[in-house]
Amino acid sequence: VSRNATDAKPRRSLLKSAILAVDRDRSEDGAMRLVLMIFLSSVFMPAVANDATEAISKQRATMPTSQQSDPLLTAITIIERAHAAAGGKTWTNPKRLRLVGYNVIRRDGKEIVWDKYAMWREFAPEKSDAHSANGKVRIEAWTGDKLAMLLAFDGEKTYDRTGVMEDQSANAMWSNNFGYGAIRNALDEGWQQSRMPDDLVDGAPSYMIELIDPSGGKTLFGIRQTDYAIVYVGFETPRGWHERRYSNFFSKPGVEWRQAGRVRLFYNGVKANEAVWTDFEIGGQFEPSLFVIRGTPFAPSF
Repeated sequence: VSRNATDAKPRRSLLKSAILAVDRDRSEDGAMRLVLMIFLSSVFMPAVANDATEAISKQRATMPTSQQSDPLLTAITIIERAHAAAGGKTWTNPKRLRLVGYNVIRRDGKEIVWDKYAMWREFAPEKSDAHSANGKVRIEAWTGDKLAMLLAFDGEKTYDRTGVMEDQSANAMWSNNFGYGAIRNALDEGWQQSRMPDDLVDGAPSYMIELIDPSGGKTLFGIRQTDYAIVYVGFETPRGWHERRYSNFFSKPGVEWRQAGRVRLFYNGVKANEAVWTDFEIGGQFEPSLFVIRGTPFAPSF
């Protein structure tokens, strides 16, 4: 019998017949029978195992991300392509950004809509901790003519609608909000990048990349394989495992910037809210007073 036989079914049939024949031959010594059975198994069983492995491989090939796509593609190359797809240097080093839209909040089975919602960001040139307060930020939300939420960070202190927060441990709460921007710094000195198993993000095959910042913090990103859009970020927070899923991307004519129009936020697998951005502005100038709150505003500042 040839070891190069390719049809597994005939091999299995021959193996069974051979073993039965050896078993019927009572004149043979028991030890010889055992040797013959081991020999026959060594000839036929690899083909059976290879047949099963081939069947599994074929099935996995029909299930996206069951097998790693482009295994030689490095995390660094994927990040470089994601940067280019998002807007290149304009996106990785925006200096300042303003986003405007609305936010749908889900609490205790109820839905609240902040129909006027805005965020201003002034980015720091470097980032050593992906989840700590960094640069400057102001987040303002209104429902009708009522202020729903107001928070700011001026680079040192955190503020709410009443002014500076006396307990500056409040700075730690920003760890629930900072994380996505880490990928802008992913190729900076001191950062580590690793490919993780590919996965589906909202049904789309995505490269999964783990970043470790210089302080040791870990952030998981999902980058869609078809267009290198950044569609997922996940990281640990005081509230638990936090995920954000990005979709509905849009751009403006003449601006190298691809903005996610919808951002769904989850804690421990449960959706908490979703921000819908309808407009963005990059660059420009912000007055320092924007990030210092001295009292409750009577109307939106945008």
